[in-house]
Amino acid sequence: MTGGRSKGLGARWRSLAGGAAPALVGMLAFALARSTLLPGQGLWDTGEFQVVAPVLGTAHPTGYPSYVLLGWLANLLLAPFGEPALRLNLLNAITLGVAAGLTVLLVRRLTARTLVGVAAGLLLALTPIPWRVGSFADPHMLHLALVAGLLLLLVGWEKRARSGGADADRWLVGAAALYGVALGNQALTVLLAPGIALFVLAVEPGTWRRPSLVGRCALAVLGIAALLYLELPIRAAMGAPLVYGHPDTWGGFWYVVLGLQFGGALGGLLADVTGKAAALTTLATAQFGPLVALIPAALLVTAIRRPRYALLTATWLVMTCWFAVSYTNADIERYYLGPILIVVSWLAIAADGVIEALEAWLFVQPDAGRRGGEARRIVAAAVICAALISPAVIAAPTTRLLVDQSTDTSAADWSRWTLQVVAPDAVLVTWWDYSTPLWYRQLILGERPDVSVIDDRTRLDANLGSVDDVIRANLGRRPVYLVRRDEDVAGLEGRWLVDQVIDPGGIQSLLRVVAPRVASVGPATIAP
Repeated sequence: MTGGRSKGLGARWRSLAGGAAPALVGMLAFALARSTLLPGQGLWDTGEFQVVAPVLGTAHPTGYPSYVLLGWLANLLLAPFGEPALRLNLLNAITLGVAAGLTVLLVRRLTARTLVGVAAGLLLALTPIPWRVGSFADPHMLHLALVAGLLLLLVGWEKRARSGGADADRWLVGAAALYGVALGNQALTVLLAPGIALFVLAVEPGTWRRPSLVGRCALAVLGIAALLYLELPIRAAMGAPLVYGHPDTWGGFWYVVLGLQFGGALGGLLADVTGKAAALTTLATAQFGPLVALIPAALLVTAIRRPRYALLTATWLVMTCWFAVSYTNADIERYYLGPILIVVSWLAIAADGVIEALEAWLFVQPDAGRRGGEARRIVAAAVICAALISPAVIAAPTTRLLVDQSTDTSAADWSRWTLQVVAPDAVLVTWWDYSTPLWYRQLILGERPDVSVIDDRTRLDANLGSVDDVIRANLGRRPVYLVRRDEDVAGLEGRWLVDQVIDPGGIQSLLRVVAPRVASVGPATIAP
């Protein structure tokens, strides 16, 4: 009786631990990101999302409506935790926790081992790029969480479809619906479609001959994505405070949604193959350290143990990585979040294979009733899982120093100083890096509404012409200040007399335009 009661308690304990594991790993991942969290405003895209989400505006292409809507909701729910900039940063830390928790569930479904799932979730959270992106407002972390959820649903559908489960169709439709949400968040989601198609065909080749199921999946994807993208024209037509492009017009809508602005940033996909492969190897080494040498073997083990999952994820990884390494715009590291999750899952499946082989070696005929047998199996699994995450744990102090933004107040300091020193009714001709924190101060904090912040995008959307055109239209009527890239300054100084307003923080000084430069031409002079 006592032995039976003991076994029952052990089963209940394992069940409780298995249920708590994703939440505990998620909380730990959140704590890691919270420890390095940007304390407030950011520059560049971070500053944009910190202002666009609270006002339900339109972000730069592709608009990111899923993230904007979630950010708007998070801004309301996290109101007790500081101003909107901090709330949006916290959202990314929370989303990293969600992604890590979902990784535990995914790997447990792939390996039937909670301990291996815990190791995978921790490895994901400790890897430099996820840890870094979890520390500031950015929609790519939501993309990672959605990819983890999508993998979880697809693997769940595979299990039910192959076992003849009555609810299998619902899992596939659920995956399609989540794909629609991901499509509303990040254009990289398009690159996942070929892998999903191959996976579905590999699991159930006859799926395409079921028009009802195909129709429901298509409706889920397109319907949800369409509903999300309606946020762009609706809010633009309502006069949202910050709208990128003109998504309330037919041409403007597709310009934003399809990211036509960045069409020229994709280089030749087949150009410099050797250089791209070397760049990807360097990046993988920076993320996984010595584990990088095990990635090919991990893929091989995954292909043997979970062939359809290997087909799905290898297709995703190759397409996403090759696109990212061929793309030449901005912070491309964020694009590798999905591939990092995939590699983590491969390593976890390989670790499961090693544990299974070790168990077979230790216990040729495992006897659950043998004294100490179960404990030795747990110890063996723990040793392998510890080996899986030990490089990331050992590197954690160094990684933290690299990703830490907890003391970075540069965007807040600079934007506050700028709006303090510019004259009343001034015009600030700026560019993206520095426009976004200024918009935040004006639209979110209500500071200096008299100042006109004219970004390079504003010039296009409002047909204001070149920087020189904006200066000519305002000089003599309003004070004009410039915030320009270093490579633009020399040309502008050749056409305009300017005074430099030194930023005491050394972040970015201002140029105040005084007058046109007068060029001598023979006996007469002209002012350009």
